[in-house]
Amino acid sequence: MQVILMQDVLHTGGRGEIVNVKPGYARNFLIPKGLALEATPGNQKYFEQQRKKIDVRHAKQREAAQEIAAAIASLRLRIAKRVSEAETLYGSVTAGEINELLHEKGVTVDKRRIDLEGGIKTLGDHQVRIELHPEVVAEVTVTVESEE
Repeated sequence: MQVILMQDVLHTGGRGEIVNVKPGYARNFLIPKGLALEATPGNQKYFEQQRKKIDVRHAKQREAAQEIAAAIASLRLRIAKRVSEAETLYGSVTAGEINELLHEKGVTVDKRRIDLEGGIKTLGDHQVRIELHPEVVAEVTVTVESEE
């Protein structure tokens, strides 16, 4: 089934592209969430009319994400965790914990956007990627210390 993507969809395509997807994926996910329209001549015409509005909205979202990225770039987060005698963490640092620390610093980010790349399970400094927008990625340094 061919659809016109109204937004960038991970592993599917970018905004404005006409892509082939499975019918169930289109009917049950993309179309109900407003991420795509069926690729009919009428919908193609509608999309071209809406393209300017979509581009303006996309630019505003990118600018907001860049402002948040600038605020995040100067931050350094510290987390105290319990450690074993071998200096390994009993658990791991979660995206929720990082999100709480960012919120305390006055930065609001969706915790699903925080990419821990397999988790943080050791003491020391770690770079954590935060995907704020498809075109804007921020990095924050997280220092994991012993709780003692």
